[in-house]
Amino acid sequence: MLMSNQGRTARLHYVAGTFRMLSPGDHVVCAVTGQRIPLEELRYWSVARQEAYANAEASVKAERLG
Repeated sequence: MLMSNQGRTARLHYVAGTFRMLSPGDHVVCAVTGQRIPLEELRYWSVARQEAYANAEASVKAERLG
């Protein structure tokens, strides 16, 4: 039986300009807002903190919080 990744949170390793999937899924969760981010819409993350962000505003907020 094939397992669907729909509705599952992916586990990613973030590197500069891209990411590598460690565990399959169709989304990640924003570290600041808690919002689900579909992988095809993921544009912002921190390589240093290994966190995903829903948008530029969340990314800046995370940077300020340190």
